[in-house]
Amino acid sequence: MLILKWNWSYSKVAVNLISLTVTLFFSAFSPGSVYCQSAERTEIPSSFNPVGSGARALGMGGAFIAIADDATAASWNPGGLIQLEKPEVSGVGALVKRTEDNTFALAPEASGNGPVLNENLNYMSATYPFVFLDRNMVVSINYQHLYDMNRKWNFTIGGGNSSSTTDYKQSGNLSAMGLAYCVQITPLFSLGGTLNYWGNLLGQNEWKQKYHDVDTDVTLTGKKYRYASDIEEVFKLSGFNANLGFLWSINDKLTVGGVFKTPFTANLKHQITKDYSFDYPNDPALNNSGELSLTDYEKLHMPASYGVGIAYRFSDRLTLASDIYRTEWKNFVLTGSDGTKISPITGESTSSSDISSTNQVRMGGEYLIIRHDYIIPLRAGMFYDPAPAKGKPDDYYGFSAGTGYASGRFVFDVAYQYRFGNLVGESILGNLGFSQNVREHTVYTSIIYYL
Repeated sequence: MLILKWNWSYSKVAVNLISLTVTLFFSAFSPGSVYCQSAERTEIPSSFNPVGSGARALGMGGAFIAIADDATAASWNPGGLIQLEKPEVSGVGALVKRTEDNTFALAPEASGNGPVLNENLNYMSATYPFVFLDRNMVVSINYQHLYDMNRKWNFTIGGGNSSSTTDYKQSGNLSAMGLAYCVQITPLFSLGGTLNYWGNLLGQNEWKQKYHDVDTDVTLTGKKYRYASDIEEVFKLSGFNANLGFLWSINDKLTVGGVFKTPFTANLKHQITKDYSFDYPNDPALNNSGELSLTDYEKLHMPASYGVGIAYRFSDRLTLASDIYRTEWKNFVLTGSDGTKISPITGESTSSSDISSTNQVRMGGEYLIIRHDYIIPLRAGMFYDPAPAKGKPDDYYGFSAGTGYASGRFVFDVAYQYRFGNLVGESILGNLGFSQNVREHTVYTSIIYYL
């Protein structure tokens, strides 16, 4: 549905209408509108890769595929759920501070920081183990916050009497509700799966992009004007996919795990509203404003991802683990209602985007201080977590540390992660020589209660 409203005086002569048409055309390519030309991009400021949840896993650098022995296993490797022996409920909270230090090589006056502080419910689950047909089985229901879409930028291009200012804010998240099941095939081997629904169950599964652009003292056909616009884009996503995993205890020390997260095509409802105005200080008869509203129905194809992990238990106190994980971002495709296919990463056609797959590497360990009636864990890890980009992936690295307290039916964990990337994001606004240095601080807290 397309609604277009124009407000102007009926007394204007034809030459003014021609001037307005030309102004509208050229304003679409003004510097202040340059960011809006990337509207077909799907920007995920947090890690692009579909990793799992939980403070324990985060504290170990995310090397958790071959461990997966708490309720967050449904997000890492549902084959590990078989290790849960008691019914339990759990919850995970997250606090994220991200700073993007933006550099515009061709417009240095626009450079600056974009800090964001966000808190969210990262994970929630209820798990129940049972025996059926002489086999151990586990079922669980889970909520997982997968992608953080929050970003805030402000920049001005130009100076003096003529400049373009853009205030940009993106907010929202993508999450999934999951129903997981795991069965013990042999005493040493188990299989599991999680069916995920991406939709509006525990909140809105959507993100919003808001732009406020102001161009001052722009001159066209000898007439000076001020242009202002407010644009809001809302993306609502829904769809289904599955996590499939196995856990194999080769012996009492060595464990191998694997997970495959299926690709899926999500429905994407894309709503756009725009208000704008042209003000001519020396010729107010040309002043005009308008409103635009558009709703489109698109398809977003999410790519497959898969990983394998290995864990070695040196003793009852010390465990080390490592994961390798791959995501096929070349299959990340946005299909418009007219059938046009583009890469959401570049905003360009899929044939010219040149997007490669990403390969994560994660390593971590856990040491347990065991006392008579409680346990205190010490955890640490490091990782390489690249993000997809045109030409080659952007390099992100990080490290983490965590601890906790476990006694009786209660387990508390806390973890801190530092993730960073230098000179990344160059394809976002390549025409302005754009790049950014990203610094991200994350704190997770988890609580598990055994029923």
